[in-house]
Amino acid sequence: MVDINQVEEALELIRPALQADGGDVRLVDVDPQGVVAVELQGACKGCPMSQLTLANSVERILRERVPGVTKVVPAEF
Repeated sequence: MVDINQVEEALELIRPALQADGGDVRLVDVDPQGVVAVELQGACKGCPMSQLTLANSVERILRERVPGVTKVVPAEF
């Protein structure tokens, strides 16, 4: 089971870089399989590079710092 508090703490490490570019990230859900759903916000929301941001920044850092995280996906609304 993934600790949601650890996910939030790891997102706090990522957030300043996203905010510097006019964006942000919000935790939406963590499922029992360790899949973390996040919403990119602000400038990141419509950015063509958002998939790279998720894979190369958000997912990499969450997998390194939070035991049990298997994948990071964009939240679907």
